[in-house]
Amino acid sequence: MTREYHKPVLLAEVLQQLTCRRGSAIVDCTLGGAGHAEAILNLISPEGVLIGIDEDKAAIEAAKGRLARFSQQTFIYKSNFAKLDDVLKQVDVGQVDGFLFDLGVSSAQLDQVDRGFSYNKDSPLDMRMDRSTQLTAADIVNNYDKKELTKILHQYGEEKWAGRIGDFIVDRRRRQRIETSRELVEIIKAAIPASARRHGGNPAKRTFQALRIEVNQELNNLKIALESAFKWLKPGGRLVVISYHSLEDRIVKKWLRQKATACVCPPEIPICVCGRQSELKILTPKLVRPTSKEIADNPRAKSAKMRVGGKL
Repeated sequence: MTREYHKPVLLAEVLQQLTCRRGSAIVDCTLGGAGHAEAILNLISPEGVLIGIDEDKAAIEAAKGRLARFSQQTFIYKSNFAKLDDVLKQVDVGQVDGFLFDLGVSSAQLDQVDRGFSYNKDSPLDMRMDRSTQLTAADIVNNYDKKELTKILHQYGEEKWAGRIGDFIVDRRRRQRIETSRELVEIIKAAIPASARRHGGNPAKRTFQALRIEVNQELNNLKIALESAFKWLKPGGRLVVISYHSLEDRIVKKWLRQKATACVCPPEIPICVCGRQSELKILTPKLVRPTSKEIADNPRAKSAKMRVGGKL
């Protein structure tokens, strides 16, 4: 039986922007199901090298199987991309031609019920991408105080009803520990007025996103990883980032703009005295999004946004 793999998002666009060619050194910072990695290896082999990073043990094992025919050119590490420096020092690859970040939770993680990522399935409140770490979503829901909960839901979930949801969570856990996604979804639905639940999809979406980001420290790790990747990127190399929600996209957009900015002198100074030069060229002044055909074939691609920078 042929094994069915999840479809990589914006695959053609990723390959085009990375300008993969024989002999390239590419780092896939979010290896996941290795769909992007396999297609990249088809283009850079046999002389090229791919370094794959993922903090999910199950993803690592699946990727090793999928990429077995490229074993001589592939280096796979179980790590968080915030530790990119440590990984690349082990490989001793020198400068890199391209980096790919395909952010967020993978389809495989969403589909695995006991991981707790999905608000549509009843499961333990886990949400750890790396299951060797300690903090879980259940720990946050049951132990963070009302102020901390509200802050997380507001900042990471952009949840309008953050304070009310925090109140309902604290009230419920006084009587009984909250252990499952179903219990949390019921609390969220009770907290959000019925009129507000009629629009915008599942009312638990924003809370689950916020908890996942806090559990895995996704936004802080992204900021660290972007700087590390840029340091290893060779002049002319490409950095490709696919994000799935506005918080990630804002970080990437701001970071690219900062790297692309030359003079930072105050506008009242007529002549530049800072001497700053642009380090990067933004290659996607307009966001790259999936086509309607790709969304029809792979609904989880719907919210994808791709930004690309080229090192000067």
